[in-house]
Amino acid sequence: MINYSSQYQVKIENFGNLYQMKLNPNNRWIQLAYHFPWDRCVAIFSKHFSQVGRNAINPRIVIGSLIIKHKLNLSDEQTVQIIEENPYMQFFLGLEEFSAQPLFSASLFVEWRKKLGNHTFNEFSEVLSTICYGGAPQEASSPKRTSWQNKGKLKLDATVADQYITYPNDLGLLNVAREKTEAIIDTLYEHLKDELPVKPRTYRKVARKKYLAESKKRQANKKTLRRAIRYHLNCLDRNIGNINLMLDKLDHTPLSRKMLRDFWVIQTVNDQQREMYDNKTNTCKDRIVSISQPYVRPIVRGKTGKKVEFGTKIGLAQIDGFVKAQTLSWDAYNESADLIPHAEAYKVQLGYYPEVIQVDKIYGTNKNRKWCKERGIRMTVASKGKQLELNAYQKRKRKKEFNERNHIEAKFGQAKQTYGLNQIKAKLDNTSHSWIGMILFVTNLVKFAEIHNFNF
Repeated sequence: MINYSSQYQVKIENFGNLYQMKLNPNNRWIQLAYHFPWDRCVAIFSKHFSQVGRNAINPRIVIGSLIIKHKLNLSDEQTVQIIEENPYMQFFLGLEEFSAQPLFSASLFVEWRKKLGNHTFNEFSEVLSTICYGGAPQEASSPKRTSWQNKGKLKLDATVADQYITYPNDLGLLNVAREKTEAIIDTLYEHLKDELPVKPRTYRKVARKKYLAESKKRQANKKTLRRAIRYHLNCLDRNIGNINLMLDKLDHTPLSRKMLRDFWVIQTVNDQQREMYDNKTNTCKDRIVSISQPYVRPIVRGKTGKKVEFGTKIGLAQIDGFVKAQTLSWDAYNESADLIPHAEAYKVQLGYYPEVIQVDKIYGTNKNRKWCKERGIRMTVASKGKQLELNAYQKRKRKKEFNERNHIEAKFGQAKQTYGLNQIKAKLDNTSHSWIGMILFVTNLVKFAEIHNFNF
């Protein structure tokens, strides 16, 4: 059951004994508390929670705490602690008086991320955009819409939200897998001491020495590296075989759910690494690069200094300074496929298609060009065939529109450098997408505050 007090019921002069502390009404958290559309966002939030059962934490505390966490780029535990210490933040969360006790357990952040996906934060962002620029006009629903009614600019681009994992390499991944199988053997042997007088040999000390000897080299040697990989693959084969034999001797598995999950992933990693070793290649289908997060895939981007990234590929759309992730994918894909869905989402939100879509040349496929032409939408990509002669005004306009596409690149930089979009620390695939959605929502809050003339 959700217990919520409207945003209009909390006044600074009634905030318990803190009125005597003379809180600064121009503080950013107080300003945001007054301007933020709590009621509309809580209505969206409430769809994800049951209306029956015991009272849940106030939705304003949940939404506000997520904003504080990602605005300040804090851990879950640090967020709970700073809220406990800061009266301005407690006012922002809607408390009627100062509380010197933690408002909730940091572990609840995980549950909130599981229930609130990227789509929820996109809806929050649409609320902010509607407040600042208005929604769809009444005449937009008319079936007689013509191309001259197109309005506005839609900027599109793609990036990767890097997952916070160790940079993977084949030997390092095999070493982690070997150590985990050794821990599984140790656990199983504790339950089979009577049947197995001797623990299965793992040669862990020798394997560890071989791994360190190779990993500490300044310059990798292909011959010795391949030899070390072969040794670790043989260790894994032996350990996996021993684990299966030990499990067959037990009526029930003493392994934890995490150990079982790791064991399943390790067997796939072993098969993939063996295939790449035998074929002398560095690629395979659905390659696993992290045992703890097996859904993460390598995404080749071709960027200077960082050719391969490991995380979620995001198809981002920007409208009037507000951004949202329409596409989130763990697999690499061609972002040109995003153009039509983004443009349709633009029409659903505003009631009309954009006048111009500002993109780079990868979006200029024949399908996208034809689709845009049929709807009277211009694209900032060079036309095919014979180039038309442009006058000075048209050249300036085209150059300006193409340069404006860089605004979305600035959003990437803001989200990555300030709010940690390049270090997604969630452990599950769905919570990682919630994390990404919340970061992008915070960047929109900064724009929202700018429009309302206060710093946030």
